[in-house]
Amino acid sequence: MGRILVEKDVEAAVKGGSVYAAGGGGWADHGRMLGYAAVNVGKPELVSIDELKDEEWIATAAAIGAPASTTPWEMQGIDYVKAVQLLQEALGEKLSGLIIGQNGKSSTLNGWLPSAILGTKVVDAVGDIRAHPTGDMGSIGMAGSPEQMIQTAVGGNRAESRYIELVVKGATAKISPVLRAAADQSGGFIASCRNPLRASYVRSHAALGGISMALSLGEAIIAAEKKGGSDVIDAICKTTGGHILAEGIITRKEVVYTKEAFDIGTITVGAGEKSVTLHVMNEYMAVDDADGGRLATFPAVITTLSPQGEPLSVGQLKEGMRVFILHVPMDIIPLSASVLDPTVYPVVEKAMGIEIARYALATKA
Repeated sequence: MGRILVEKDVEAAVKGGSVYAAGGGGWADHGRMLGYAAVNVGKPELVSIDELKDEEWIATAAAIGAPASTTPWEMQGIDYVKAVQLLQEALGEKLSGLIIGQNGKSSTLNGWLPSAILGTKVVDAVGDIRAHPTGDMGSIGMAGSPEQMIQTAVGGNRAESRYIELVVKGATAKISPVLRAAADQSGGFIASCRNPLRASYVRSHAALGGISMALSLGEAIIAAEKKGGSDVIDAICKTTGGHILAEGIITRKEVVYTKEAFDIGTITVGAGEKSVTLHVMNEYMAVDDADGGRLATFPAVITTLSPQGEPLSVGQLKEGMRVFILHVPMDIIPLSASVLDPTVYPVVEKAMGIEIARYALATKA
Protein backbone atom coordinates (compact mmCIF):
# COMPACT_ATOMS: atom_id res chain seq x y z
CA MET A 1 0.00 0.00 0.00
CA GLY A 2 0.93 3.68 0.02
CA ARG A 3 3.74 5.19 2.04
CA ILE A 4 3.05 8.16 4.30
CA LEU A 5 5.79 10.71 3.64
CA VAL A 6 7.36 11.97 6.88
CA GLU A 7 9.94 14.50 8.03
CA LYS A 8 13.02 12.40 7.26
CA ASP A 9 11.80 11.95 3.68
CA VAL A 10 12.03 15.68 2.97
CA GLU A 11 15.84 15.90 2.95
CA ALA A 12 16.07 12.61 1.02
CA ALA A 13 13.74 13.99 -1.67
CA VAL A 14 15.70 17.24 -1.92
CA LYS A 15 19.11 15.50 -2.07
CA GLY A 16 18.06 12.77 -4.51
CA GLY A 17 16.09 15.29 -6.56
CA SER A 18 19.18 17.52 -6.76
CA VAL A 19 21.13 14.79 -8.58
CA TYR A 20 18.27 14.27 -11.04
CA ALA A 21 18.11 18.07 -11.48
CA ALA A 22 20.93 17.47 -14.02
CA GLY A 23 22.50 20.89 -13.52
CA GLY A 24 19.15 22.66 -13.49
CA GLY A 25 18.47 25.30 -10.92
CA GLY A 26 15.48 25.08 -8.70
CA TRP A 27 15.90 25.82 -5.06
CA ALA A 28 16.70 23.24 -2.42
CA ASP A 29 15.28 25.58 0.23
CA HIS A 30 12.01 25.91 -1.71
CA GLY A 31 11.82 22.09 -1.78
CA ARG A 32 12.43 21.93 1.97
CA MET A 33 9.76 24.58 2.57
CA LEU A 34 7.20 22.58 0.56
CA GLY A 35 8.17 19.28 2.18
CA TYR A 36 8.23 20.42 5.79
CA ALA A 37 4.98 22.35 5.35
CA ALA A 38 3.36 19.19 3.97
CA VAL A 39 4.53 16.78 6.67
CA ASN A 40 3.67 19.27 9.42
CA VAL A 41 0.14 20.04 8.20
CA GLY A 42 -1.01 16.55 7.20
CA LYS A 43 -0.08 13.12 5.91
CA PRO A 44 1.03 13.26 2.26
CA GLU A 45 0.84 9.77 0.79
CA LEU A 46 3.02 8.30 -1.95
CA VAL A 47 1.23 5.60 -3.96
CA SER A 48 2.09 3.44 -6.94
CA ILE A 49 -0.01 4.00 -10.07
CA ASP A 50 -1.45 0.51 -9.59
CA GLU A 51 -3.29 1.69 -6.48
CA LEU A 52 -5.53 3.94 -8.61
CA LYS A 53 -8.41 2.81 -10.80
CA ASP A 54 -8.04 3.30 -14.56
CA GLU A 55 -10.66 6.05 -14.78
CA GLU A 56 -9.37 8.18 -11.87
CA TRP A 57 -7.98 11.63 -12.70
CA ILE A 58 -4.30 12.52 -12.30
CA ALA A 59 -2.79 15.93 -13.11
CA THR A 60 0.74 17.32 -13.17
CA ALA A 61 1.92 19.64 -10.39
CA ALA A 62 4.70 21.89 -11.62
CA ALA A 63 6.50 25.14 -11.06
CA ILE A 64 7.00 27.25 -14.16
CA GLY A 65 9.71 29.79 -14.84
CA ALA A 66 13.43 30.28 -14.45
CA PRO A 67 13.60 32.12 -11.14
CA ALA A 68 16.89 33.90 -10.73
CA SER A 69 17.95 35.63 -7.55
CA THR A 70 17.63 38.79 -9.64
CA THR A 71 13.88 38.40 -10.28
CA PRO A 72 11.16 39.41 -7.78
CA TRP A 73 9.61 35.93 -7.59
CA GLU A 74 7.51 34.82 -4.67
CA MET A 75 5.84 31.45 -4.43
CA GLN A 76 4.06 30.22 -1.34
CA GLY A 77 3.15 26.64 -0.57
CA ILE A 78 -0.54 27.55 -0.66
CA ASP A 79 -0.15 28.53 -4.34
CA TYR A 80 0.40 24.87 -5.28
CA VAL A 81 -2.77 23.92 -3.38
CA LYS A 82 -4.85 26.69 -4.98
CA ALA A 83 -3.66 25.63 -8.46
CA VAL A 84 -5.01 22.11 -7.80
CA GLN A 85 -8.32 23.50 -6.51
CA LEU A 86 -8.78 25.69 -9.59
CA LEU A 87 -8.10 22.72 -11.86
CA GLN A 88 -10.64 20.55 -10.01
CA GLU A 89 -13.25 23.30 -10.34
CA ALA A 90 -12.62 23.64 -14.08
CA LEU A 91 -12.67 19.85 -14.54
CA GLY A 92 -15.83 19.47 -12.47
CA GLU A 93 -14.42 16.31 -10.90
CA LYS A 94 -11.99 15.49 -8.12
CA LEU A 95 -8.36 14.69 -8.82
CA SER A 96 -7.20 11.43 -7.24
CA GLY A 97 -3.49 12.11 -7.57
CA LEU A 98 -0.68 14.31 -8.82
CA ILE A 99 2.46 13.49 -10.75
CA ILE A 100 5.34 15.89 -11.42
CA GLY A 101 6.90 16.84 -14.74
CA GLN A 102 10.46 16.18 -13.57
CA ASN A 103 12.63 15.52 -10.54
CA GLY A 104 14.65 18.45 -9.22
CA LYS A 105 15.82 20.33 -6.13
CA SER A 106 12.24 21.28 -5.29
CA SER A 107 10.07 19.70 -8.00
CA THR A 108 10.29 16.20 -6.49
CA LEU A 109 8.16 17.66 -3.65
CA ASN A 110 5.63 19.62 -5.77
CA GLY A 111 2.74 17.26 -5.02
CA TRP A 112 3.29 16.86 -1.27
CA LEU A 113 1.45 19.88 0.09
CA PRO A 114 -1.73 19.41 -2.00
CA SER A 115 -1.65 15.76 -0.82
CA ALA A 116 -1.45 16.82 2.82
CA ILE A 117 -4.24 19.41 2.52
CA LEU A 118 -6.57 18.09 -0.21
CA GLY A 119 -5.87 14.37 -0.01
CA THR A 120 -4.69 13.99 -3.61
CA LYS A 121 -2.15 11.15 -3.68
CA VAL A 122 1.50 11.73 -4.58
CA VAL A 123 1.67 9.29 -7.50
CA ASP A 124 5.03 7.54 -7.90
CA ALA A 125 5.45 8.57 -11.52
CA VAL A 126 7.12 11.50 -13.30
CA GLY A 127 7.06 13.14 -16.72
CA ASP A 128 10.84 12.67 -16.83
CA ILE A 129 13.22 11.10 -14.29
CA ARG A 130 15.55 14.09 -14.72
CA ALA A 131 15.05 17.81 -15.26
CA HIS A 132 14.77 19.28 -18.76
CA PRO A 133 14.44 22.73 -20.36
CA THR A 134 10.95 22.61 -21.90
CA GLY A 135 7.57 21.67 -20.43
CA ASP A 136 6.89 19.49 -23.48
CA MET A 137 9.67 17.11 -22.41
CA GLY A 138 7.70 16.25 -19.27
CA SER A 139 4.21 16.32 -20.79
CA ILE A 140 3.93 12.50 -21.15
CA GLY A 141 2.99 12.59 -24.82
CA MET A 142 0.59 15.56 -24.72
CA ALA A 143 2.97 18.06 -26.40
CA GLY A 144 1.57 17.61 -29.90
CA SER A 145 -1.93 16.56 -28.89
CA PRO A 146 -4.88 18.54 -30.31
CA GLU A 147 -6.93 17.50 -27.28
CA GLN A 148 -8.35 20.31 -25.13
CA MET A 149 -6.47 20.45 -21.84
CA ILE A 150 -6.90 22.52 -18.67
CA GLN A 151 -3.92 24.30 -17.11
CA THR A 152 -3.91 26.57 -14.06
CA ALA A 153 -1.29 28.84 -12.55
CA VAL A 154 -1.19 30.61 -9.17
CA GLY A 155 1.35 32.83 -7.46
CA GLY A 156 3.38 35.99 -7.67
CA ASN A 157 4.99 38.76 -5.70
CA ARG A 158 2.22 40.10 -3.47
CA ALA A 159 4.06 43.29 -2.45
CA GLU A 160 4.42 44.30 -6.10
CA SER A 161 0.79 43.37 -6.92
CA ARG A 162 2.03 40.61 -9.22
CA TYR A 163 -0.17 37.84 -7.75
CA ILE A 164 -2.02 36.00 -10.54
CA GLU A 165 -4.61 33.22 -10.72
CA LEU A 166 -5.12 31.79 -14.17
CA VAL A 167 -7.20 29.01 -15.74
CA VAL A 168 -6.64 28.25 -19.43
CA LYS A 169 -8.13 25.65 -21.74
CA GLY A 170 -6.81 24.53 -25.11
CA ALA A 171 -4.24 22.35 -26.84
CA THR A 172 -1.15 21.95 -24.64
CA ALA A 173 1.20 23.52 -27.19
CA LYS A 174 -0.93 26.67 -27.35
CA ILE A 175 -1.62 27.15 -23.65
CA SER A 176 1.78 26.27 -22.17
CA PRO A 177 3.32 29.55 -23.46
CA VAL A 178 0.45 31.44 -21.79
CA LEU A 179 1.53 29.97 -18.43
CA ARG A 180 5.14 30.89 -19.16
CA ALA A 181 4.06 34.50 -19.79
CA ALA A 182 2.12 34.44 -16.50
CA ALA A 183 5.26 33.21 -14.70
CA ASP A 184 7.16 36.17 -16.14
CA GLN A 185 4.48 38.68 -15.09
CA SER A 186 4.27 37.16 -11.60
CA GLY A 187 7.97 37.75 -10.97
CA GLY A 188 9.56 34.76 -12.68
CA PHE A 189 8.16 31.66 -10.96
CA ILE A 190 4.59 30.38 -10.63
CA ALA A 191 2.87 27.22 -9.34
CA SER A 192 0.80 25.28 -11.85
CA CYS A 193 -1.48 22.27 -12.09
CA ARG A 194 -2.11 21.00 -15.58
CA ASN A 195 -3.24 18.36 -18.02
CA PRO A 196 -5.70 16.15 -16.10
CA LEU A 197 -5.46 12.65 -17.55
CA ARG A 198 -6.88 9.24 -16.64
CA ALA A 199 -4.73 6.94 -14.51
CA SER A 200 -4.74 4.38 -17.35
CA TYR A 201 -3.04 6.95 -19.63
CA VAL A 202 -0.48 7.93 -16.98
CA ARG A 203 0.34 4.26 -16.34
CA SER A 204 1.37 3.71 -19.95
CA HIS A 205 3.01 7.10 -20.67
CA ALA A 206 4.81 8.35 -17.52
CA ALA A 207 8.18 7.24 -16.10
CA LEU A 208 6.97 5.02 -13.26
CA GLY A 209 8.78 4.92 -9.90
CA GLY A 210 10.43 8.30 -10.39
CA ILE A 211 9.68 9.67 -6.90
CA SER A 212 10.80 6.57 -4.99
CA MET A 213 14.00 6.52 -7.10
CA ALA A 214 14.79 10.07 -5.92
CA LEU A 215 13.98 9.14 -2.29
CA SER A 216 16.22 6.01 -2.35
CA LEU A 217 19.05 8.02 -3.88
CA GLY A 218 18.69 10.72 -1.21
CA GLU A 219 18.69 8.11 1.56
CA ALA A 220 21.91 6.59 0.16
CA ILE A 221 23.54 10.05 -0.04
CA ILE A 222 22.58 10.91 3.56
CA ALA A 223 23.96 7.56 4.80
CA ALA A 224 27.28 8.13 2.97
CA GLU A 225 27.78 11.77 4.00
CA LYS A 226 29.30 10.83 7.37
CA LYS A 227 32.14 9.05 5.54
CA GLY A 228 33.12 11.80 3.11
CA GLY A 229 32.92 12.97 -0.49
CA SER A 230 34.27 9.94 -2.32
CA ASP A 231 31.82 7.71 -0.44
CA VAL A 232 28.95 10.00 -1.44
CA ILE A 233 30.01 9.84 -5.12
CA ASP A 234 30.29 6.03 -4.87
CA ALA A 235 26.83 5.84 -3.28
CA ILE A 236 25.33 7.99 -6.06
CA CYS A 237 26.91 5.75 -8.74
CA LYS A 238 25.85 2.55 -7.00
CA THR A 239 22.26 3.66 -6.35
CA THR A 240 21.62 5.13 -9.81
CA GLY A 241 23.57 2.50 -11.75
CA GLY A 242 25.59 5.34 -13.27
CA HIS A 243 29.32 6.01 -13.54
CA ILE A 244 31.72 8.95 -13.51
CA LEU A 245 32.20 9.81 -17.18
CA ALA A 246 34.95 12.36 -16.62
CA GLU A 247 36.52 14.48 -13.91
CA GLY A 248 38.67 17.56 -14.02
CA ILE A 249 38.99 21.30 -13.67
CA ILE A 250 36.50 23.59 -15.45
CA THR A 251 38.62 25.41 -18.04
CA ARG A 252 35.87 27.37 -19.84
CA LYS A 253 32.32 28.41 -19.09
CA GLU A 254 30.38 30.12 -21.85
CA VAL A 255 26.72 30.18 -20.85
CA VAL A 256 24.36 33.06 -21.68
CA TYR A 257 20.83 33.85 -20.52
CA THR A 258 18.46 34.31 -23.48
CA LYS A 259 15.30 36.40 -23.73
CA GLU A 260 13.32 33.14 -23.90
CA ALA A 261 14.44 32.55 -20.29
CA PHE A 262 16.94 29.80 -21.04
CA ASP A 263 20.58 29.48 -20.00
CA ILE A 264 22.37 28.21 -23.12
CA GLY A 265 26.02 27.44 -23.77
CA THR A 266 28.91 25.11 -23.02
CA ILE A 267 31.18 24.20 -20.14
CA THR A 268 34.58 22.63 -20.83
CA VAL A 269 36.13 20.30 -18.25
CA GLY A 270 39.82 19.43 -18.55
CA ALA A 271 42.27 20.42 -21.25
CA GLY A 272 43.67 19.01 -24.49
CA GLU A 273 42.64 15.60 -25.77
CA LYS A 274 41.29 14.61 -22.35
CA SER A 275 38.80 17.50 -22.24
CA VAL A 276 35.04 17.07 -22.47
CA THR A 277 32.35 19.62 -23.25
CA LEU A 278 29.00 19.83 -21.46
CA HIS A 279 26.21 21.29 -23.60
CA VAL A 280 23.75 23.34 -21.53
CA MET A 281 20.15 24.43 -22.03
CA ASN A 282 19.19 25.14 -18.38
CA GLU A 283 20.26 21.54 -17.74
CA TYR A 284 23.05 19.37 -19.14
CA MET A 285 21.74 17.99 -22.41
CA ALA A 286 24.85 16.34 -23.87
CA VAL A 287 28.56 15.64 -23.33
CA ASP A 288 31.12 15.53 -26.17
CA ASP A 289 34.75 14.39 -26.11
CA ALA A 290 37.65 16.54 -27.34
CA ASP A 291 37.07 15.41 -30.95
CA GLY A 292 33.35 16.23 -30.86
CA GLY A 293 32.34 12.58 -30.39
CA ARG A 294 29.16 12.18 -28.34
CA LEU A 295 29.60 10.54 -24.92
CA ALA A 296 26.18 11.14 -23.35
CA THR A 297 22.86 12.64 -24.44
CA PHE A 298 19.50 13.54 -22.85
CA PRO A 299 17.36 11.75 -21.61
CA ALA A 300 20.34 10.10 -19.87
CA VAL A 301 21.05 11.64 -16.47
CA ILE A 302 24.06 14.00 -16.67
CA THR A 303 25.06 15.79 -13.45
CA THR A 304 28.11 17.67 -12.16
CA LEU A 305 29.23 16.76 -8.64
CA SER A 306 31.70 18.57 -6.41
CA PRO A 307 34.54 16.53 -4.82
CA GLN A 308 32.25 16.41 -1.74
CA GLY A 309 29.57 14.73 -3.87
CA GLU A 310 27.28 17.76 -3.92
CA PRO A 311 25.26 18.15 -7.14
CA LEU A 312 26.15 21.53 -8.65
CA SER A 313 23.80 23.52 -10.86
CA VAL A 314 25.07 25.30 -13.96
CA GLY A 315 24.82 28.61 -12.11
CA GLN A 316 27.19 27.41 -9.36
CA LEU A 317 29.96 26.41 -11.76
CA LYS A 318 33.01 28.65 -12.15
CA GLU A 319 36.24 28.26 -14.08
CA GLY A 320 38.92 26.63 -11.92
CA MET A 321 36.49 24.40 -10.00
CA ARG A 322 37.03 20.62 -9.94
CA VAL A 323 33.99 18.55 -10.92
CA PHE A 324 32.97 14.95 -11.50
CA ILE A 325 30.50 14.27 -14.33
CA LEU A 326 27.93 11.60 -13.49
CA HIS A 327 26.31 9.71 -16.37
CA VAL A 328 23.34 7.38 -15.90
CA PRO A 329 22.67 5.86 -19.34
CA MET A 330 19.14 6.13 -20.71
CA ASP A 331 18.81 2.37 -21.16
CA ILE A 332 18.74 1.74 -17.40
CA ILE A 333 16.17 4.38 -16.38
CA PRO A 334 12.40 4.39 -16.95
CA LEU A 335 11.64 6.65 -19.92
CA SER A 336 8.36 8.51 -20.42
CA ALA A 337 6.46 8.94 -23.68
CA SER A 338 7.50 12.60 -23.83
CA VAL A 339 11.26 11.95 -24.01
CA LEU A 340 10.60 9.45 -26.82
CA ASP A 341 8.45 11.96 -28.74
CA PRO A 342 10.33 13.31 -31.80
CA THR A 343 8.31 16.55 -31.75
CA VAL A 344 9.90 17.79 -28.48
CA TYR A 345 13.43 17.95 -29.90
CA PRO A 346 13.55 20.47 -32.81
CA VAL A 347 13.08 23.56 -30.60
CA VAL A 348 15.89 22.41 -28.28
CA GLU A 349 18.24 21.42 -31.13
CA LYS A 350 17.67 24.79 -32.81
CA ALA A 351 18.36 26.72 -29.61
CA MET A 352 21.51 24.71 -28.83
CA GLY A 353 22.86 24.11 -32.31
CA ILE A 354 23.56 20.41 -31.67
CA GLU A 355 21.90 17.10 -32.47
CA ILE A 356 19.97 15.42 -29.68
CA ALA A 357 17.03 13.51 -31.18
CA ARG A 358 19.23 11.17 -33.22
CA TYR A 359 20.86 9.93 -30.02
CA ALA A 360 17.83 10.19 -27.72
CA LEU A 361 15.59 8.18 -30.05
CA ALA A 362 18.21 5.65 -31.16
CA THR A 363 17.02 3.13 -28.58
CA LYS A 364 13.62 2.99 -30.29
CA ALA A 365 14.88 2.89 -33.88
